[in-house]
Amino acid sequence: MILALMEPSGLIEQGGPLVWVLLGLAFIGSVCVVERLFFFHRARINVGDLLVGLAHHVRRRSFAEALHEAARAPGPVARVAHAALLRYYLNRSDLRDIVQEAGQLEVPRIEKNIRAILGVSLLAPLVGMLGTLLGMLETFQKVSEQGGFTGPTELTSGVFTALITSVLGLTVAVPMYLFYMYFLGRAKRLVHRIERAGIEMVHLIADAREEEEFAPFRGEVTAGRKALKPKPDPAK
Repeated sequence: MILALMEPSGLIEQGGPLVWVLLGLAFIGSVCVVERLFFFHRARINVGDLLVGLAHHVRRRSFAEALHEAARAPGPVARVAHAALLRYYLNRSDLRDIVQEAGQLEVPRIEKNIRAILGVSLLAPLVGMLGTLLGMLETFQKVSEQGGFTGPTELTSGVFTALITSVLGLTVAVPMYLFYMYFLGRAKRLVHRIERAGIEMVHLIADAREEEEFAPFRGEVTAGRKALKPKPDPAK
């Protein structure tokens, strides 16, 4: 009997209609998990290498090449850098606002479906507990209808059937909660990379522009120093 109940057909038949609810939650959670796995896989990028390449183009004032490299790179970090490069002519404070807004637009994409996974992990054990209580209520109702004369085998079968939904609920909830914790950590690290890339892009663009503005002044100072050098006396 126990082996028959542990089969998928036996679980669905003996567990009642709430088994279908648990299977639906498991399907929704699995779809969200697969979607998040693909998202974070596509968002993987070496932020250091990206910033080094962009810094090389920015220092040479090759903003077209920098924009092309940022647009070609995948993930939200590259999109934030691309947003900063599109408005490289703004001052430092305005660039900081642009980067902050671009990062805020990426946060909903990063956190997408993570709350749904948490919801599945919280709802599944509650649905399982509800199914168990309903099964126990049905079992004791049958016992009362028979005047209390029920064998231990029938009572054990009824209790076991009632516990099926709790087992299924926990089976769904535990891995979903683990995936939630994993994706939450990945999301926080990705947001930190976005903030780091945004800050460095602002400083990189602003510093490169300031260096270009002060370059003629430094050239004039250098030329003046050369002119002030004393000329050697030909009589000596």
